[in-house]
Amino acid sequence: MGTIYQSIEILSKEKGIDPQIVIDAVKDAMLVAARKHYHTNEDLVAEFDEQTGAILIFAVKKVVETVEDPVTQISVEEARRYDPSAEPGAEIRFPKPTEMLGRISAQTAKQVILQKVREAERETIYQEYSGRVGELINCTVKRIEGQDLVVDIGKTEARLPKKEQSKLESFSVGDRVRCVIRSVEKTGKNPGVVVSRAAPELVVRLFEQEVPEIYDNTVVIKGCAREAGERTKIAVQSRDRDVDSVGACVGMKGMRVQSIIRELRGEKIDIIEYSDDPVTFATHALSPAKISRVSIIDSAEKHMEVIVDDSQLSLAIGKKGQNVRLAAKLLGWRIDIKSEEEKRQEVESQMAALAVAGAPVSVLVDHGLSEKVVEKLLESGVGTVEKLGGMTPEQLEEIQGIGPKTVGTIQMAVNSYYAQYEDVPAQEAAAPEAALEEVPPFYEGENATGAEESPTVAEAGPGGAEDALATPEPEPTGSPESE
Repeated sequence: MGTIYQSIEILSKEKGIDPQIVIDAVKDAMLVAARKHYHTNEDLVAEFDEQTGAILIFAVKKVVETVEDPVTQISVEEARRYDPSAEPGAEIRFPKPTEMLGRISAQTAKQVILQKVREAERETIYQEYSGRVGELINCTVKRIEGQDLVVDIGKTEARLPKKEQSKLESFSVGDRVRCVIRSVEKTGKNPGVVVSRAAPELVVRLFEQEVPEIYDNTVVIKGCAREAGERTKIAVQSRDRDVDSVGACVGMKGMRVQSIIRELRGEKIDIIEYSDDPVTFATHALSPAKISRVSIIDSAEKHMEVIVDDSQLSLAIGKKGQNVRLAAKLLGWRIDIKSEEEKRQEVESQMAALAVAGAPVSVLVDHGLSEKVVEKLLESGVGTVEKLGGMTPEQLEEIQGIGPKTVGTIQMAVNSYYAQYEDVPAQEAAAPEAALEEVPPFYEGENATGAEESPTVAEAGPGGAEDALATPEPEPTGSPESE
């Protein structure tokens, strides 16, 4: 029977576990089998005899003055029959025959041993690899299980699931492959080490190996966003003014980055210069597209808007939105991309929305219209600036108490109201006014002197836009009808 102990020792060494764990497991198995066999509530303990390799089972009874439970207790008098020095509080052991436990206990012991060995193996692997997550390791493909690969990483096997593989790659049994340790799982469907070829850390580790400046910390990798098998964007920053961070990663004639691209089976890599300023960083991150301007919508929520030339829009967005998606992941910001044309239409639609919503005519009091005139307009059913702007001078004069002079004042107030929206040229902003159709001579005169066709409010100078837009027809010499 001594061979049992030797077998346990050999097994323990092979699996890298403490022999005591296995012995304890065997003892537990024997106790379970004994309880089943004896159908008893006695306190049973198991002992391992190293000489014989046998497991001995004992029933334990506590020595007490007054016995309340004869199954677990024994009186002092009776205990002294077995042990003359027995005192209350001591324990007396009664050996139990184990021969009849036979095959059942052996089978149970075997199962428990296997279970304990598996648990101990998992614990050992967890202890060894949990601190190595993100590390680059060399593996060999051992077998293929469905879409997952099982690879040999030295002391144990690791799983390379389908979702952690690159689309560009396929492996056969025996292939050598470089992976990063993604996670170490103790429990679950597939406990053990999970390795990855799709994680951004793989690109980071390859750059660390390939670029000495990164290894010695002259160049620092500030971020990496990856869509495996498609494209990677990596942001780098130099700590030395004389070292070009992007140039160091690209290498002479692109040799350094080319070897990484080969390792990743032709995946595209964008190396981007990092900047603390989100606007500059966004301009770099969206390369190869040229950015016109970046405006931060909400710095707390990390939301920005990027305007690009119409010809650059598809390049900035990238195939299936990939370029902007990776840039957003790299920056950690939400990015809205718009072309110049889209932005212009958006501003116009905002202006139109303002017009549709309809500002009340009372706002014209701030633009030089008297409250008395506003009241008259309201009484006649003209409630919004837009409705007022769409009326001809003749329609205005039909309103009780409004004459040609007041019409001029109304036009000036309406034009002044629209002129405040500086985003849109004043000529466009005031388009709804039919009255403006009667002002062409003024613009012709301006064009004759070389001014731009649609001066903005800012160009027109103080009061310029108002005057330009509100210049009335020459004063009528006859009755109002002559207009």
